Amino acid sequence: MTTSRTPYYAPHGGHPPQTDLLTDRAVVTEAYTVIPRGVLRDIVTTVLPEWRDTRSWVLNRPVAGGAVTFSQTILEVAPGGGSEAPEPQSEVEGFLFLMEGEVEVVIAGEAHRLTPGGFAFVPAGEQWSLRSVGDDAARLHWIRKRHQPLEGHRPKSVVGQEQDIEPSPMPGTEGRWRTTRMLDPQDLAFDMHVNIVTFEPGASIPFAETHEMEHGLYVLEGKAVYRLNADWVEVQEGDYMSLRAFCPQACYAGGPGPFRYLLYKDVNRQVEL
Repeated sequence: MTTSRTPYYAPHGGHPPQTDLLTDRAVVTEAYTVIPRGVLRDIVTTVLPEWRDTRSWVLNRPVAGGAVTFSQTILEVAPGGGSEAPEPQSEVEGFLFLMEGEVEVVIAGEAHRLTPGGFAFVPAGEQWSLRSVGDDAARLHWIRKRHQPLEGHRPKSVVGQEQDIEPSPMPGTEGRWRTTRMLDPQDLAFDMHVNIVTFEPGASIPFAETHEMEHGLYVLEGKAVYRLNADWVEVQEGDYMSLRAFCPQACYAGGPGPFRYLLYKDVNRQVEL
């Protein structure tokens, strides 16, 4: 089938012309990293040995001075491509979110068909595979985290469609700031949450959130001005932000339409000393 337009911006690679200026919005600081969508070109892709007919853009990996709890990668999987054994580390759990195309994900022998907006959580140690089954390339996020076991709690696989989940409005915002939670926030078995946060035009985070959770934010739709540490940064669909622990953050949604982003954060575990 041919993929219809979705409100999820995905990179397609290519290169800018030689006439373009070098200046862009990419920045790496001690508190945060911003990777603008213009950075996601052919020259910065990598091939993962476990995957066939696939290339990837690695948005975050644990590095000294950076966010260390997770990796986040955009996969571009050609029709028929994929992997029979994607995860090389048995202690690592994964979360998939599809932006374009169509894929079949098999988890513990059970097959699931994902279309744009579809997602899957795969517990650590679970056998799974993925294959692109549409006429066009599939483009998806793959978030990986080393699972922190909790006695008496073991997470189960979760498969769903974000459009089927009723967003939770932030109190006092008349629904102009709302969160779609794809993993149960009350289930202590999960040591990560992946949400879609939506702001209507003009809505804001009206204080500088400062907390111990690391974040990965990929802008799916719209524009905003984001406060990161001591800086105001303009962001748009396709941009990515990685936030270290305790990086202050806030934002104003500034475009003519909704501002939406895919959000990772680590949760529900004691600080290890």
